[in-house]
Amino acid sequence: MRIIVAPDSFKGSLSALQAAKAIREGILRAAPEAQIELVPMADGGEGFTEALAAAMNGEMIEADAHDPLGRPLRASYAFDEATGTAVIECAAASGLTLLADGERDPLRASTYGTGELIKAALDRGSSRILLGLGGSATNDGGIGMAQALGFRFLNEAGEAIPAFGEGWHDIAAIDTSGADPRLADVRFIAACDVDAPLYGESGASAVFGPQKGASPETVERLDAVLRRLALCITRDLRVDVHALAGGGAAGGLGAGLYAFCGAAMQKGVDLVLDACKFDERLTGAAFVITGEGRTDEQTAMGKTAAGIAQLARKRGVPVICLSGGLTGSYSSLHEFGIDACFSIMPHPASLADAIAKAEIWLADAAEQIVRLFAAARRSRDEQG
Repeated sequence: MRIIVAPDSFKGSLSALQAAKAIREGILRAAPEAQIELVPMADGGEGFTEALAAAMNGEMIEADAHDPLGRPLRASYAFDEATGTAVIECAAASGLTLLADGERDPLRASTYGTGELIKAALDRGSSRILLGLGGSATNDGGIGMAQALGFRFLNEAGEAIPAFGEGWHDIAAIDTSGADPRLADVRFIAACDVDAPLYGESGASAVFGPQKGASPETVERLDAVLRRLALCITRDLRVDVHALAGGGAAGGLGAGLYAFCGAAMQKGVDLVLDACKFDERLTGAAFVITGEGRTDEQTAMGKTAAGIAQLARKRGVPVICLSGGLTGSYSSLHEFGIDACFSIMPHPASLADAIAKAEIWLADAAEQIVRLFAAARRSRDEQG
């Protein structure tokens, strides 16, 4: 029996590789003879760089950057010298996990550090840059990222807006005269897992702002700023980002990359699936076990589990999804090819307890899934 294990990360708890190894442990308890293929996945958030680096045998590079609040840090990106491809995830320098709970403040958080990583990749000679948009602490529409690349943003008085702080709320114009000229010679691909537009009821601020620390009043304020940014981009760059699908990813960084770097938008999970030749791996597989920290209606918007399921359905390969939690109308995922969803939690628990025991519970859940599959196979064979 050949089983493909292809989970995303369980954010704040397990990396995709750690989750895959835990699932493998559980499978082997139930089926020691099983052939198991580990394929750690990502959809643009945490683990995106790691997944693509493994697929393309890229080298992990460290660079100086700044976190969302302007503090210096060392962040990593992947680089494949043979193809000139760099892989950057915005979570590396602009991620929510870089901040303590009390530090979450989308009114101040900046994507400047992501821009610094892009600049480092340009300095290394990159001709193609893949950017994973997920797990961000920011809601600045990519203004900080653009500032790191030489763009200037001006307020009504014609004064340059500083890179950190709340000055970007007063944007009135964009000065492109100092933009890094190398941007024109590089192919950018923005990998996102959502179709959210830049602003509005389903935009960056309204949908993702609260999880980054935004109150209802702050959400309205941030949304107004992104509307104003879109108008400035249309006027000064002659680029329309108003209804761009995925423009709201990473707090509007999707729209920023499209406008300032000419990035093409693509589903992150599709990039990873293509890079690791997942379609070929499905040949001869009995089933696939995927997983993620939480499964809900957003999973269908382009996250790992849905991407895997759509590809596996074409091959007639069943897909099981193991999650830290199941919420909302997750049953609609059956339409995308996920045959069954299970929570790994055996009983109610605190968040701290769930994080601490995620590896154990994930292995236990995988074991029970495989035992059930094996029992069904035995029953089928005995009957016939």
